[in-house]
Amino acid sequence: MAFLSRALENIRDGRMQKLLAATTAFSVPPLAFEIYLEHYKGSFGDKWMWTPIVLTPPLTAAGIAGVLSEKAARTWLPAVSALYALDGAIGVLTHVRGVQKRPGGFGEPTYNMVMGPPLLAPGSLCLVGFLGILAAVVKREK
Repeated sequence: MAFLSRALENIRDGRMQKLLAATTAFSVPPLAFEIYLEHYKGSFGDKWMWTPIVLTPPLTAAGIAGVLSEKAARTWLPAVSALYALDGAIGVLTHVRGVQKRPGGFGEPTYNMVMGPPLLAPGSLCLVGFLGILAAVVKREK
């Protein structure tokens, strides 16, 4: 119970750097696995489909380092997280283009938006990347 009350006190005081770093580190591998499966279905037809997979180990390592070291949480974690978030933003654009390129494009939304690339799925990379960036600006837990 003391752990929970201390955690709530840290959060109220804006002290959640380790929590955000850990959340970033442990959110990325399952997300990458899901991305791998979806991009595998697309036969990795575009070289950009590999970027979230390639960025996963560095972001996981930076997140773990951010839990262990305040310096890493303020340097490496936001840098790699920014790349991951940017990759997500690029992914949203490439998914929109992917739906647009299908026969009928957005004129056939009931088919192309269901069977084409998921439009907002890359946004999850942006969210995880922003968690890592946020870890750099909040206070460290007591």
